[in-house]
Amino acid sequence: MAKAAQDPMMKYASGEFQQVVEKCEGCERTVQVESARYCSTYTSPEAKWRLGICNFATHVKPEIATSTIKINPLKASKRAAAKGKKK
Repeated sequence: MAKAAQDPMMKYASGEFQQVVEKCEGCERTVQVESARYCSTYTSPEAKWRLGICNFATHVKPEIATSTIKINPLKASKRAAAKGKKK
């Protein structure tokens, strides 16, 4: 037998989902149910923020660290000259 379609708001009221934490404010995945806000994707939002940025967060972009490498101009010119001689 097929199960009856469950009310989507019922899963939040059952206690399975925990309320969002402060870091989740502004995320598109949050759902307002009565007076509380819940994450529609993950049951325990606090656990997702424990190790850093939540991978489901739509309002936070990870920072990509780039490092600049200093190149010795004398070595760079010698390498460029060596590549030209191989022809």
